[in-house]
Amino acid sequence: MFTLFDYLPSQNGWKVRQLLAHLGRPYRTELVAIFDGEGQNADFLRINPTGTVPAIRLDDGRTLAESNAILAFLAEGTPYLPGDAFARAKVLQWLSFEQERVESTIGALRHWRLTGKLGRRPPELVAMKHEAALRALALLDAELETRAFIAGDAYTIADIAVFAYAAHAEEAGCAVHGLARFDRWLARVRAQPGHLATTYAYATDPHSSRELPRAPLRVASAAAPASAGRDVAGPG
Repeated sequence: MFTLFDYLPSQNGWKVRQLLAHLGRPYRTELVAIFDGEGQNADFLRINPTGTVPAIRLDDGRTLAESNAILAFLAEGTPYLPGDAFARAKVLQWLSFEQERVESTIGALRHWRLTGKLGRRPPELVAMKHEAALRALALLDAELETRAFIAGDAYTIADIAVFAYAAHAEEAGCAVHGLARFDRWLARVRAQPGHLATTYAYATDPHSSRELPRAPLRVASAAAPASAGRDVAGPG
């Protein structure tokens, strides 16, 4: 039985929990208090060098991080990840879209709003992310005109990934009124057997209003070139 390293308010963590619920696959959970600095402990950084969740550790000791990579690994050989090369690539296309256009905008805005951090962010940055989030939602609505699910006619991990934060767009301050096809897709995802409707409020974590702790900078060795990059963990 493998171990899932999780933080319950994280919708990235929800993605993995959701797929595991669909699969009926047993697992252990270890909760990581990331805003209390646990993600930067040396033991956890050996599991995920970015210090974020989710991550998994297999029975043989191998570890894997990043929510969408975990989804792809766990969905291998199941209906949630097509075997056909092109259909699989379409799923991967939308997993990339989710991280670049959905999680980074809606996910960030939602987190800032729900933890009281919005006022600490530059207004220009907030406005940029808000505009990008609305564009992503409009694009999803347009794409869903021709198919029932994100990557095709079947429900896959692409739907799980995009739903995780897109379904909470209003909590991010992004209105979804008028996006009828997007709304119908949300309903289809919620109607899937085993759908996990429960989310966990950031308010359950007394440390969530803090900024995510950063790992110490790695000092280049004398043998390393002066231009060597710095490896700094940020929020996942």
